[in-house]
Amino acid sequence: MTNWKFDHSFADFDKFNKFFVGSDKFLARVQETAELLANTATNGTYPPFNLKKTDDNVYVIEMAVAGFAKHQIEMTLEENKLIVKGDTAIEGQSKDEAPYLYKGIAERPFTRAFTLADNVEIKNAQLMNGMLKIWLEHMIPEHKKPKKINIEDTTEMASSKTKSSKE
Repeated sequence: MTNWKFDHSFADFDKFNKFFVGSDKFLARVQETAELLANTATNGTYPPFNLKKTDDNVYVIEMAVAGFAKHQIEMTLEENKLIVKGDTAIEGQSKDEAPYLYKGIAERPFTRAFTLADNVEIKNAQLMNGMLKIWLEHMIPEHKKPKKINIEDTTEMASSKTKSSKE
């Protein structure tokens, strides 16, 4: 029996490819997500966020970005990866303009990445009262929606063919 060891390199995922024909994209996404989780664990959890399901196919990411203005936050979608970056540094302005007697509010840059499924679309993003809300919708194509399959009774078909051949 093989002893699977999952570490940050995920070299053992290649062993799965022979069992999951056509699933290489899925396995690559699992590997990428696991690496994102590993990076999050080592790089901290700033800024904190919530992930809520507001309807059957609608989700919202709520990210606490107090102290960041709209122009200091950048969102990009690269393939299926949503990347949110924030930086409070303003060009041409020194961070040490006014001396602090006490500085308890972090003004550190951040990068958060979320892996989205192929059929998840970003519908909207809002920044209000220090919360960045990113609205997502899981779009289900018609061919993947549940559908009722008609079951034919072969005994009825055979008897109707027999009747029509006798006539």
